[in-house]
Amino acid sequence: MSIETTPVDLASMADERAAGFGLEAPFYTSPEIYEQDLDLIFGQHWIFAVAEAEIPDPGDYVTVDLGPHSVIVVRDDDENVRAFRNVCRHRGSRLLESGCGSIGNIVCPYHQWTYRVDGSLIFAESQADTFEYDKFGLKPVNVRAVGGLVFLCLADEPPADFDEVSQLIEPYLKPYDLASAKIAHQTDIVEEGNWKLVMENNRECHHCDASHPELLTAYFPISRYEAEDVPPRQQQIFERYLEAQAELEKAREAIGFPNGDICQLEGKATGFQISHLPLDGAGASFGPDGQQLCAKLMGSIEDPRFGDLSLHMQPNSWFHFLGDHAVVFSVIPLAVDRTLVRTTWLVNPDAVEGVDYSVESLTSVWRATNDQDRVLVEGTQRGVTDPGYVPGPYSEVEGEVDAFVTWYVQRIQANA
Repeated sequence: MSIETTPVDLASMADERAAGFGLEAPFYTSPEIYEQDLDLIFGQHWIFAVAEAEIPDPGDYVTVDLGPHSVIVVRDDDENVRAFRNVCRHRGSRLLESGCGSIGNIVCPYHQWTYRVDGSLIFAESQADTFEYDKFGLKPVNVRAVGGLVFLCLADEPPADFDEVSQLIEPYLKPYDLASAKIAHQTDIVEEGNWKLVMENNRECHHCDASHPELLTAYFPISRYEAEDVPPRQQQIFERYLEAQAELEKAREAIGFPNGDICQLEGKATGFQISHLPLDGAGASFGPDGQQLCAKLMGSIEDPRFGDLSLHMQPNSWFHFLGDHAVVFSVIPLAVDRTLVRTTWLVNPDAVEGVDYSVESLTSVWRATNDQDRVLVEGTQRGVTDPGYVPGPYSEVEGEVDAFVTWYVQRIQANA
């Protein structure tokens, strides 16, 4: 005898979420909610996929898997960024199995249907004379390159506010010339936790002083605090931060860099936040005491003491842009309790490994931080799975976590 189960009413559960509190356990543990996340969040919104630097030349490609969807991101012969479904139009074979590479044409391994990198079909064996090649090109996926960062949207009608967001972000990214940068290193780690826990963990530094000693050699743990919120034990750090912030403002003014942070993390389909924060110590990079890690600076940046331009994009990415390099992060759900975190380090295209930088030094802080975050996320996943879990209230310094969860709830309500 089969046992009937009651379908999850995700919209009703979202409506019942208490403002200022975390989510109920099923949001992190239910396979059914996970599948709806893939559909309603990752299937309906702009998702960060790759840095343009990962596909520098015509024919270079990266494949991106989002649940059951596989997408080819490729640079065509005119050097435009394209995206297509990784599915042959003949009998559905997966076209490209590798995560990245370079090709002249896209050739199906099954029956050798062949496509140009602009998606057009150019060879299909043993078809009738009436066969119309132009009707069987690869299915395109919405793709946008913004300041050297490539975003995808699987929906037929993607959120229209992305144009507005792009216009706001691009002036901040332009001086770094990310599209011309080169990849210094890339790592993938799998965290045994729900994708939302990964994002929530990233959206606050309340845990940083206890969990991220390497990061704190250069990164202020109280950058989001108001003066009245600073714990007494961190008062001296906060005063040092205010001095560094004043120096950063002078550096911005000297080169005409955009001034002012933008926070639109909730209330719209494409939520984001961009802020420019000083670094501690030397103020140049994530080296010991804020020391510079790459001798050649990014793009048109002239002063290595240019702090950390931080960009958060809902629902799956965050970025750190420094005077001497950039670090970009993407989060891809693999299962209800497994999440891929990909980290990519970018440097000036003329920087020479072993001369201008070392991969070990460049990546040391964030490799350690990623591993520490992995432990925190996995512990939280075990906790929310426990029958004793009850959502608690966010602290006064966890506003960005609350904003992420609020955005998620709003998007569920809008799309369910």
